[in-house]
Amino acid sequence: MSDTTAVPASTVTSTLLEEGRVLRLVVDRPKGNILDKATMEALGAALTRHQGDLKLKLVLLRGAGGHFSFGASVEEHRPAQAPAMLRTLHTLVRQIATFPVPVAALVEGRCLGGAFEVVLCCHLVLATRNARFACPEVKLGVFPPVLAAAGATRLGGALAERLALTGDEIDAQTALGCGFASAILPGESDPESEALAWYRQRLAPLSAFSLRATTRAAREGSGLLAALGEPLDRTERAYLEHLLPSHDGNEGIEAFLARRPPAWQDA
Repeated sequence: MSDTTAVPASTVTSTLLEEGRVLRLVVDRPKGNILDKATMEALGAALTRHQGDLKLKLVLLRGAGGHFSFGASVEEHRPAQAPAMLRTLHTLVRQIATFPVPVAALVEGRCLGGAFEVVLCCHLVLATRNARFACPEVKLGVFPPVLAAAGATRLGGALAERLALTGDEIDAQTALGCGFASAILPGESDPESEALAWYRQRLAPLSAFSLRATTRAAREGSGLLAALGEPLDRTERAYLEHLLPSHDGNEGIEAFLARRPPAWQDA
C-alpha cells in the first residue's frame, strides 16, 4: 500500500507502507532539511491525521538527501520569530512523545540542534553508521531547551550536560552504547529498506492494540513526559526572558548569518 499525500508547504511527504501499518514521514527541504516553523507544523499535521489509525504500528521519520536535518531555522532564532518557533518545536516534540504508537527516527548523516531535540523525543532511533548527533546551540550564544529539560531521561545526565555545554557531537556507536540508538543499521542496502526489515522482525508480529497500550505505559514510566511538562516550560521561559533579550544571545545568531566571528560581550 502506498497511499502518498503531500503535506502543506511541500516539505513533508506522508506515505502509508506495510499494508497501512507503517506511516513514513519524509522531510525534504534542500539543503539540510531545515526544520522551520512551517515544516514542523506540517509534521504535526501529518501526525494528527493518523493519531486515531488503529492499524498503525510505527511511524518512520526521516530526512531526504542523506542527512536527517541540520536543525531548526537559525533565522527563526531572532527575537521577532523565536517565541513562535520555540512554541512550535515544543508542541511537536510533545506530540511525538505522546504519539500512541512508536515513532522511530531513521537518522542518516547530520542530526543537529532542533532536529536532535525532535529525535530525543522519538521512541526509537535507527541510525546509519555515518549518523552524527549534536546540539551546537551554545556556539551561537543560545541553548537547546528540550535537551536541557529532557536530555537526561534519554541520554543520561552526564552526557546530556556535556552535549549542551560544549556543542560536541556523538557518533552512532556512542548513541548505541548509551542506549539512545535502538540499532545501527547494517549498511548493506538502502537505510529505509533496512529500517523496514527491523520493523518486520520486531514490531510487525505484534498486536497493534497491545503495542499502543505498551507505548503509553512505557512512556508514562520513562520520565520523559514529566520532563516535557513544567521543566520544559521553565527552560522555554528562561530562553525567552533571560537569554533572548541579551547581547550575546543575539550576537551568535547574527554572526552566524553574516558568516563572521561573534563579538561576545559576556552579557
